[in-house]
Amino acid sequence: MVTINVAVLLVVVVIWRLRRRTEARSRFDEKLTVVIVLALGVLIAHSLAGEGIVNILGQLASGVPQASR
Repeated sequence: MVTINVAVLLVVVVIWRLRRRTEARSRFDEKLTVVIVLALGVLIAHSLAGEGIVNILGQLASGVPQASR
């Protein structure tokens, strides 16, 4: 039996949708892509990878004020 991780499936869908030309996208296509990306974010947020991404972004964000001094 083959199992597919929903997050991996959504990553494939997002990459496939973003490879299309911008001119060929309708308003509905853009909204659907946003909804899919948000769903992917919710799935990733509660995983170990999501927590790692949040930690990295937090460290980068805390380094910006120090770099501007």
